[in-house]
Amino acid sequence: MKTSGRGLGRHGIARRPSPHTGVSALRGRVAVVTGAARGVGAALAAALSEAGVRVALLGREEERLREAAAGLPAPTLCVEADVTDPAALDAAAREVEARLGPADVVVANAGIAVSGPFRDTDPGLWRRVVDVNLTGAANTVRAFLPHLTRTRGYFLQVASTASFGSAPMMSAYCASKSGAESFAQALRCELEPDGIAVGVAYLHWTGTDMIGGIDDNPVLRALRAHQPRFARRVQTPARVAGLLTAGIVRRAPRVYAPPWLRWCQPLRPVFPALVAHISRRELRRRSGAKFTAGTGVMGAGGRADWNAHRSAASPRPGGQTD
Repeated sequence: MKTSGRGLGRHGIARRPSPHTGVSALRGRVAVVTGAARGVGAALAAALSEAGVRVALLGREEERLREAAAGLPAPTLCVEADVTDPAALDAAAREVEARLGPADVVVANAGIAVSGPFRDTDPGLWRRVVDVNLTGAANTVRAFLPHLTRTRGYFLQVASTASFGSAPMMSAYCASKSGAESFAQALRCELEPDGIAVGVAYLHWTGTDMIGGIDDNPVLRALRAHQPRFARRVQTPARVAGLLTAGIVRRAPRVYAPPWLRWCQPLRPVFPALVAHISRRELRRRSGAKFTAGTGVMGAGGRADWNAHRSAASPRPGGQTD
């Protein structure tokens, strides 16, 4: 069967499938999901596997990866890899091809966050958030680009509504997610002539461990309190994974989770000023201590990454480091 540059090449998935085309169009394909040990990444791996996709789960926590892959119906592969380590990702790409075949879909989902004042945040931790969320996405594409070129595949960058309006106390996360969005948009233009499609997924409040104890975190609580009631709802990872899977089927340039976020796009020019106005008012009303209490690395996954990173960077006997 012939395919055009709009499809997934040898697999013949069209950019705009007919109304009768569903997730079954993904059956037999190969997908790579980073940050797959927990949350949205684990849920997406499960949703893709249910659709018959052979999934490679990449992440820092090997045991958690294996738990996420246990019982999935389609063949899976778990690869422990740090997205900030290009050599590890290159090795992962070779292993994926050898065990599952070249990737048709690559999802850059790995992400961590830290909350709290910029001046009080460990510089290494601030840099780590940017390295994982932005540079890690670029490293992921670079490692799997030969796969996507051969399969005329689809790359999905998981972004956030944090790119709509930067919030205080979340400077590293907002900067990295805005950068990831911009990176994916630039990449889309570069790769389109090769038949590779690039999408950006915009996620809102999602019930992962990153926002566990959301009402106890002063930064997240203040952000959420000033949103409309419908915008405060927390989505389940499974719901988000279903929306991402539908976007992958369509090779969508933009995926919104929840769908109503698409109507926010035209309003984006006003969001920075609105967020700044609300933030200034809140910062005047509250003492610094109220905002710093309970802040730091967000979620068990983020803490696991940061602890592993510090352990790897700690000096060995004789002054050597990893």
